[in-house]
Amino acid sequence: MLMRHACKGLPSFEELKTALTAAQSQDNGGFNFDMWGTIVDRDGVVCAIAKTGSDRGDQWPGSRVISAQKANTANAFSLPGFALSTANLYSATQPGGSLFGLQESNPVDTKAAYKGPSSNYGKDSDPLVGEKIGGVNVFGGGLALYNEQGILIGAIGVSGDSSCADHNIAWRTRDALA
Repeated sequence: MLMRHACKGLPSFEELKTALTAAQSQDNGGFNFDMWGTIVDRDGVVCAIAKTGSDRGDQWPGSRVISAQKANTANAFSLPGFALSTANLYSATQPGGSLFGLQESNPVDTKAAYKGPSSNYGKDSDPLVGEKIGGVNVFGGGLALYNEQGILIGAIGVSGDSSCADHNIAWRTRDALA
């Protein structure tokens, strides 16, 4: 289970929910669907998962794990001074691309992803908090997180709309989280 100090310096559940809700409420070029958002630390441990809808079924249920995959991917493939968003990986992972197959290289830990009561999904008590999700997702919506000193400290992933809207919402959420 998560040691709370591992997430020190990263946005809290409340900060993520507030920023994600504000970002989703803007025009993002998508369907204006409710969203899931996940924060992971530099080790890929989930620190927070939030949703913009009031009930877990207000956003695509499958997008909860996808948001965590996107956070994991942005964290796993970013370095100090070199950030790769999940959107940056899309074309290189297509057939014939230099990274074709990357999305199959690191499976999601399904025991972690689906454990606990579903009624806690997207809340401060989400059972995925404290777990390593794993997974690689190459749709837009995953961005590295850096602190004020420019140190890579983790990543954010959002999912629930079109890939382009997810990318826009992730950027706006990250910006609001500073």
